[in-house]
Amino acid sequence: MNARLTGIRDFLLLFFFIDLGAKLDFSTLGAEVAPAAVLSLFVLIGNPLIVMAIMGYMGYRRRTGFMAGLTVAQISEFSIVFVAMGITLGHVGVEALSLTTLVSLVTITLSTYMILYAQPLYERLAPWLRCFERQHPFREIAGEAQDGSAHTAQAIVFGLGRYGSRLFEQLRADGVNVLGVDFDPEAVRTLQGRGLPVLFGDGEDADFLQTLPLRQARWVITTFPQWESNRALLHSLKAAHYRGRVVGAVRDAAHGRALAEAGVTRILNPFDDAADHAAARLAIDIREQETAP
Repeated sequence: MNARLTGIRDFLLLFFFIDLGAKLDFSTLGAEVAPAAVLSLFVLIGNPLIVMAIMGYMGYRRRTGFMAGLTVAQISEFSIVFVAMGITLGHVGVEALSLTTLVSLVTITLSTYMILYAQPLYERLAPWLRCFERQHPFREIAGEAQDGSAHTAQAIVFGLGRYGSRLFEQLRADGVNVLGVDFDPEAVRTLQGRGLPVLFGDGEDADFLQTLPLRQARWVITTFPQWESNRALLHSLKAAHYRGRVVGAVRDAAHGRALAEAGVTRILNPFDDAADHAAARLAIDIREQETAP
């Protein structure tokens, strides 16, 4: 039902925003630039700081609070809807719509890039964000309560999404002693419920890596989709004096080149590998059918 209504919804939204634009008084935009700049800065900086403070108080690490805070660094189109309703009811003037529209355009545009480049931003700002983390971030430490050093592993897989979890389970099925690590508590809880050796933790956290059996592991496999996350993991592995081999899964050629230049031993391309495996199986079936009487 939702898929069938998507076209109608988008069609009605188009006319809604056209109507809002028709009501916009461009003659007042110049006077609203300064207030819009102040409000945009408050939303872009103040909202993440508020979320980080709350997350830190709740016992999460500064990185978790920072990533969560960036997702609220904008005002949505619903703000424009509320202001339009206020204008219709006579509670606010038309100039409020111009101000709200400007703030929404600025914050939605800039917050998009802030989210895209969240990891580089965090790496630069991390030293100044210590005040947003408790000395004992109990929420995440509780998830990391299992001592990774108690495990022995030939390989460690970071990232247990669809591809990573499949790779992890297939390695175990082939007799490899492998340990899984993921930052998603639900994924970790599900796999642990099946009795699999999986730990909750952030692969980009150098302190967490110190708790893993890196001395015994000869292979580290990363399935992180972002180059920034892989770069942070490689940096943390180097800081932990890891001497084994690193395998990286990539989504495109540029990502693969970046990993190769960073010293990754082997590059996996899930799409190419899946196509090659499927073609090999189909070729066997085709040859068997042709040779059958």
